[in-house]
Amino acid sequence: MKKKIFTSLLVGLLLVGTLAGCGSTADSSKSDESKGATEAQKAADSKNELQTIKVAASTTPHAEILAEAKELLKEEGYDLEVTEFEDYVQPNEVVESGDFDANYFQHTPYLDSFNEEKGTHLVSVGKIHYEPFGIYPGTKKDLSELADGDTIAVPNDTTNEARALLLLQDNGVITLKEGAGLEATVNDIAENPKNIQIKELEAAQVPRVAEEVAFVVLNGNYALEAGYTVKKDAIAYEKADSEAAQTYANIIAVKEGNEENKGVKALVKVLKSDTIKKFIEDKYEGAVIPSDGE
Repeated sequence: MKKKIFTSLLVGLLLVGTLAGCGSTADSSKSDESKGATEAQKAADSKNELQTIKVAASTTPHAEILAEAKELLKEEGYDLEVTEFEDYVQPNEVVESGDFDANYFQHTPYLDSFNEEKGTHLVSVGKIHYEPFGIYPGTKKDLSELADGDTIAVPNDTTNEARALLLLQDNGVITLKEGAGLEATVNDIAENPKNIQIKELEAAQVPRVAEEVAFVVLNGNYALEAGYTVKKDAIAYEKADSEAAQTYANIIAVKEGNEENKGVKALVKVLKSDTIKKFIEDKYEGAVIPSDGE
């Protein structure tokens, strides 16, 4: 009888031990599964975390185009942070300093001139759009109304002044010295039959004197800000196949050495996408034209 009782107890103990062992394995398995799920979630969160791209831009149309690109960039894994500037100096300075990843406001001739004058090290990573330079009415509505001694306001920075003077030449107002080209200044005016006074102003100031001069010659973005449109208001403007159209495409610029930055490459990719091209064409009606250049 004692032997039977002892045997029963032994079997019972063995059974309990076996069940306990099974319970331990199950708990371990659950723990491993939980750990695996946590790691997977961390990996997913890391993958979904957006990296920030900081871009300095002019208000119109650059910042508006970038705003349209913001959601598309999220799909590429980036959060686009845009700061607007009203001048043509600070956007380059903040990229040179490293405070911003890129800027979007200028064309290559201006960038080259800025690098030479300021000792900066900025490069283009992509042409995005072209803005036709235009002659817009001031106190007069047609170039045929020009009288002796009238004044026309133009931007005073090197490349944009040349662009304005070339447009005035194309429309018979002045004649420049042969070969003046994209570096022309008022000193290169060879013929000025009506003694037109060329008023040189900082680009942002030009549209503000429209009520004081016969005509103003404007950069596309400042024309838009002033409420002008090429199709409705320009007396004359650069044609799409002109040298200016090929030369003055607005670019994304970065500090030299950052050309292969993944965020910047994603930004250029999105800005050159069919979606953004359509947005530009629909919104600006010819005042801004998508560029096919590299």
